[in-house]
Amino acid sequence: MSRIDQKPAGGSKEDDEDVRLMRLMSAGDTQAFEELIERHQSLVAGTVARMLGSNSEVEDIAQQVFIRVWKSAGRYTPRAKFTTWLLKITRNLVFNELRRTRRRAQVPIQTEPEAGEIPLKDETNPTPDASLLENELQEAIEKAITELPERQRMALVLRRYEELNYEQIADILDLSVPAVKSILFRARTELRAQLSKYLKDGCLAITRPLSTPHLQIIRTPDLLPKI
Repeated sequence: MSRIDQKPAGGSKEDDEDVRLMRLMSAGDTQAFEELIERHQSLVAGTVARMLGSNSEVEDIAQQVFIRVWKSAGRYTPRAKFTTWLLKITRNLVFNELRRTRRRAQVPIQTEPEAGEIPLKDETNPTPDASLLENELQEAIEKAITELPERQRMALVLRRYEELNYEQIADILDLSVPAVKSILFRARTELRAQLSKYLKDGCLAITRPLSTPHLQIIRTPDLLPKI
């Protein structure tokens, strides 16, 4: 039996389908490759985008992930869930890009008004203050997440956006489960400190429902440093 013919213990139908596609890809089947991309492009692109923020390389990095998958098809061994293996490739490329970005030491693009500049309000909006606050809050969350150390950021993205369990995150990051819980605790503590101006007694200091799914990360159970 070849390595790619093996199946991870307790594999789901989704895992079986991924293994089937990888087997076809190992024989050069480009249609299987396109199908695999369709199945997982949202996971990969979303993870890359949340890790890199507004980095212009997001699309390129996501494409590189699938290029590596194609090139590795013949060596793929389904010892774990396919998505775990896929996210390990994503992790490596994202971390490499973050390190390249740090080395380039680019000056951040200004996203805040100059000192003394007053943002204009849309007087036609019946609740401009609430909308402005939500936009400001989203920018603050994105900024706080991108300032986390890379492993904390990745663990947070995988846990809160992709809803992976601790064991899966540990496998992807090559850490123990206790280590994953520890870095998630530190990440949430840091986020709560960075976003303290928007919180009151550990809860959001606004009562208006948040319309942007990205903002759900700061709802009390997610933000408080609890594992």
